Amino acid sequence: MKRFAFAASVLMLCTLLSAQDSIPRRSYNATFTSAAPVIDGSLEDEAWQAGTWDGNFTEFQPDNGTAPSQKTEFKVMFDDNNIYVAIKAYDTAPDSASRRISRRDNADGDWVGIMFDSYHDLQTGFAFVVNAAGVKNDFLEANDGQIEDATWDPIWYTDAQMYDWGWAAELRIPLTQLRFRMSDSTIWGLEVLRQLFRKQEMSVWQPIDRNASGLVHNFGTLTGLSGIKPRKQADISPFVVGSLENFKAEEGNPFATGSKGKFNGGLDAKIGLTNNMTLDLTVNPDFGQVEADPSQVNLTAYEIFFEEKRPFFIEGNNITSFKTGLGDGDLGYDNLFYSRRIGRSPHLGAETEINEFAKMPRVTPIISAAKITGKTPDGLSIGIIEAITAEGKAEIDSVGERSYQTVEPLSNYFVSRIKKDFGGGKTVIGGAYTNTHRFLDGTGIDGLVSNANTAGIDFSHYFGKDRNWMVSSATGVSNLTGSAKAIESLQYSSVHYYQRPDADYVEVDTTRTSLNGYGGTIQAGKVGGHWNFTVFGHYKSPGFDLNDVGYLQSADALITGLWSAYRFDKPFSIFNQIRPNANFWTGWDFGGTHLFTGGNLSLYTEFKNLWWTSFGANYDGESLSNTHLRGGPSMLYPSNLNGFFNIGTNSSKIFYAQLWANTGRGGEESAKSWSAGIDLTAKPGQSFSVTLSPSYSKSSNTLQYVTYIPGDDRYILGQIDQQIVRMSIRLNYNITPDLTIQYWGQPFLAAMDYKTYKVVTEPRAESLSDRYHIFTDSEIQYNEADNMYNVDENNAGLVKYSFNNPDYNYDEFLSNLVLRWEFRPGSTVYLVWSQTRSYYDPTGSFSVSQNLDNLYTADKPYNVFLIKFTYRFGLR
Repeated sequence: MKRFAFAASVLMLCTLLSAQDSIPRRSYNATFTSAAPVIDGSLEDEAWQAGTWDGNFTEFQPDNGTAPSQKTEFKVMFDDNNIYVAIKAYDTAPDSASRRISRRDNADGDWVGIMFDSYHDLQTGFAFVVNAAGVKNDFLEANDGQIEDATWDPIWYTDAQMYDWGWAAELRIPLTQLRFRMSDSTIWGLEVLRQLFRKQEMSVWQPIDRNASGLVHNFGTLTGLSGIKPRKQADISPFVVGSLENFKAEEGNPFATGSKGKFNGGLDAKIGLTNNMTLDLTVNPDFGQVEADPSQVNLTAYEIFFEEKRPFFIEGNNITSFKTGLGDGDLGYDNLFYSRRIGRSPHLGAETEINEFAKMPRVTPIISAAKITGKTPDGLSIGIIEAITAEGKAEIDSVGERSYQTVEPLSNYFVSRIKKDFGGGKTVIGGAYTNTHRFLDGTGIDGLVSNANTAGIDFSHYFGKDRNWMVSSATGVSNLTGSAKAIESLQYSSVHYYQRPDADYVEVDTTRTSLNGYGGTIQAGKVGGHWNFTVFGHYKSPGFDLNDVGYLQSADALITGLWSAYRFDKPFSIFNQIRPNANFWTGWDFGGTHLFTGGNLSLYTEFKNLWWTSFGANYDGESLSNTHLRGGPSMLYPSNLNGFFNIGTNSSKIFYAQLWANTGRGGEESAKSWSAGIDLTAKPGQSFSVTLSPSYSKSSNTLQYVTYIPGDDRYILGQIDQQIVRMSIRLNYNITPDLTIQYWGQPFLAAMDYKTYKVVTEPRAESLSDRYHIFTDSEIQYNEADNMYNVDENNAGLVKYSFNNPDYNYDEFLSNLVLRWEFRPGSTVYLVWSQTRSYYDPTGSFSVSQNLDNLYTADKPYNVFLIKFTYRFGLR
């Protein structure tokens, strides 16, 4: 998401939903020019003497439908190769205009922009935005504004200049960067926008009701483009990368000498197959400039979802996405395509003997990847990805003898997605298919799925002339094949837990060589007007599995519920807007057992001084968890009540802040937690910004899973007292819009201290205390030498079983310093310094000073110094 005021404004444009058809549709006639203007922000160029200025903007927010406080005018011209746009942003106090220099796609301050629906499909908008300092921002709106693709980075040119009457912007947009059909009477959708930063006031040329059910279908029209012809894009960008890694040397380990250097090269290309279809190609890609994932503590059995940050995969990901999940959060991540599977860390680890050392690949190398995306003139959207990853091998040194073990097989990934619009986007029907094939022959690997197929169909329809009512559905199926060992492993995994002893509708079959399943969502509701609601259903069969090239935390669920919200969006008293929100949900497993019921109430308020606040509460009733014992019997879990509060100040000020806090309590005193943090941002001057985000959390849970003792069939729980301190530090220094320095760092300190161990006895007992037996001091003893607990359940003087001490401290510091210079459009130099510090000990004790001291003195950090040079050749 492009983090500046426009993104928030467009989100509001797209999600606030009412009758738009009653607002007259405006039209602008573009002018052909034979004299191209020089793009320098000056409107004195003779070329701008032609054409017609238009204005009469209307305020979109905060006071929708009224006259804005400042006047705006624009002009559109074109020639055989470009669209030219000039915008006058009048200002009665031009010295108050915010002219902040920042990196591309992170612009803030005062800005103006233009959006084209060049397909004129009433669904797709191409946005070009520039702020008063000449910083560009661009993105693509899909699905009538419901999806924003902030990763779209076309090649275009812009500049801005101040005047005594305000400021002006010029834009030159090559036709190669736009998608449209050739027609004798070319008509595009058009919207022009302006943000007055100091008042957080957004105005638009074509009035749009804040409660409109979409964005793009409400655009005005752009005419006069007769004779314009599509142009194909063809860019090839070879790159070279050099890096030096510096780390702690390990005596005797030939792979840990303390430093190593690497040199690499590859190729990226973007080629227009037709005006509407683009081929993106990458060969031997390198993503060394990409920021590291933030530190996390995961006490669950499930995989954490991390956002994609690699440019090749995030650009156009709205086209290849096929979501089977529901809403936000963990359920919302369910998707047939999770691009981070491509080039992932190896599935397997190296197996070594005494006096052997191993060099493991951190990620699986991507040999090449190709992507075709686009939309045909009749409304058919297509997205195809084909990627090949190399066989990952661990190099083993055994007293000077070298050998290799395959830790990840050669793999091929195929992803395809199509969608067809009907009736100007009122109806959309789509489908998707993915395949993952691992070449396992000769690798010695039989524990991985060899072939995984998923497919899906989805549908959405909006009712009424105002598109205020909606019904949608998405259904996916999966088929995984492999050896009996691989499929058995899947059945035991946290996604499925087929081994649960009290589940009579699933069981582990050690002979099967395939696993099949299905899942999806269905929703219906009112999405226009002040009052919105959605009724939903979500289902995942026990065998549903997307995790070869998609994402799914767990299967076996039937969930239904209701969401509703009402928006008071007309400013009154001290308020700009108020939005109460309510949710209700309940769920079962596929055996028909009711598992949980919960709900949520929240309120968001924005004030006229541009401060805002939100607060609310979530309640989950007593639930039956099929997963808490990680393959064991279902266990009753106490209710939980959680409350949250957020408050933020006016983000148009030099200094602003956001404070947040959460607290929770488990039923029968089973758990308690609280956390708080603050985000502090300062933007002194035009070129520098700093954001500090410290936070602290403390929690206690008496029912934390510890381990399973298979021989004795015992499930061990314990009380965990957890403390986490973290702080994100982000610095931006923008010398020019094309030459920027960015720093991100995150110290992370975490301690997990376990006590009061217990063994599960009657997991469905009515009283919590009857569901387990707490070990007495005579039944459990800590063996400090082995760092283990020994259990003598019957006080017989004999150790019946043992388990490892789960206490631990984990401290980490991640940092990333990047100098980026885009010395010509599409051609970039990166200088990168990344550092990782980490520390682990088994104490579980927490002290900020001691943890920091351990982190910065115990071990030498891992440093990576990198330079990457990319040069774009435009062939057309």
